[in-house]
Amino acid sequence: MALIVKKFGGSSVATPEKIKNVAKRILSEKAPDDRIVMVVSAMGDTTDDLIALAGEVAPSPYQYAREMDMLMTTGEQVSIALLAMAFRSMGHPAVSLTGAMAGMKTDSAHTKGRILGLHPERVHEELDKGNIVVIAGFQGTDEKGNPVTLGRGGSDTSAVAIAGAIGADACEIYTDVDGIYSADPRIAKGARRMREITYNEMLEMARLGAGVMQPRSVEMGQLYGIPIHVRSTFTSEPGTIIREEYTVEEKSFIIRGVTHDEHVSKITVLGVSNVPGVAHKIFSALAEANIDVDMIVQSIRSAESNMTDMVFTVATIDAEEARQVVEGISAEIKASAVAIDNDVAKISIVGAGMLGNPGIASRMFGALSRADINIEIISTSEISISCLIKGGSVKDAVNRIHDEFFPEG
Repeated sequence: MALIVKKFGGSSVATPEKIKNVAKRILSEKAPDDRIVMVVSAMGDTTDDLIALAGEVAPSPYQYAREMDMLMTTGEQVSIALLAMAFRSMGHPAVSLTGAMAGMKTDSAHTKGRILGLHPERVHEELDKGNIVVIAGFQGTDEKGNPVTLGRGGSDTSAVAIAGAIGADACEIYTDVDGIYSADPRIAKGARRMREITYNEMLEMARLGAGVMQPRSVEMGQLYGIPIHVRSTFTSEPGTIIREEYTVEEKSFIIRGVTHDEHVSKITVLGVSNVPGVAHKIFSALAEANIDVDMIVQSIRSAESNMTDMVFTVATIDAEEARQVVEGISAEIKASAVAIDNDVAKISIVGAGMLGNPGIASRMFGALSRADINIEIISTSEISISCLIKGGSVKDAVNRIHDEFFPEG
């Protein structure tokens, strides 16, 4: 007997026929004593359609963040109800639960909430009745009962958190790709599927743009020690296992992956005084607005002027709000201007193997140089190097860097 959480994304349940196919697959693979919890996203492009609908009644709908969450949580309610009906029409008991019904508690950061706790008593009750439990991903409720969504890819986080809270044996993430690749296979012609990857490497890849997993979902897996199996909805072939350490022998690569993120914007705060406290004022104001900041560079114009420019990146969805926040304190920090550049992208390499291997950065920069791609910002961690480049150079950059570290043959 196994207790398994299975998550299906929007493309896997995009139509009634696909929903029925998911139900058929689960029932065909289920052992008699298996206890199954499903976590499901909204059908297809439903969430995008709901956002567009909001835009037709409000020019800037995200300023009404609570109402956006009230709207967007309806998408998953449709898919969970239909999937539960599909199971029942095929002769197996099933019940659908919203995130709130499943005990998902979050903070009050609407549209980008964080899970504070999970109280899965109702989930256990329904499993004890013999039901397949179908739970709405991407959502929970704050202490006042308001709906809160978990941000892009939040259904992955829901699934792994639920798996940890109920003590599941594994969490399976079904998607439209058959695992985790060394780069986006739609861009890099030589991308290789990995059989295994560590939590730390996958967390860094997800943080830096690998859209197959949300970073917080990987954090949850590591916290609970739950192996995460990323696999295809459309085949029965094994995918990629995310776990603490490798358990199979694979050809060793210093770099595990090349990632890119085109959903970033560069904010430049021009002409601030080079004195203590300016950076604190800027970034504490952004933190209070729940805006995540990534790459940061401070450049001094000249020793004589004692003026500096502050450059950082944020998610494009937060760029306009970030500009408003910084402009709101521009008089206090004596900034001459605040500028946004949306025509940028972040390209990164990730791998624990770069520790103790000098020359990795040089090889990455050399690959970009040979492609005549300029680097605007560089940031590093122990297992990653990231460069900010012009948005139109992404495809070429990914292929050049991938070829450098994953040569054919």
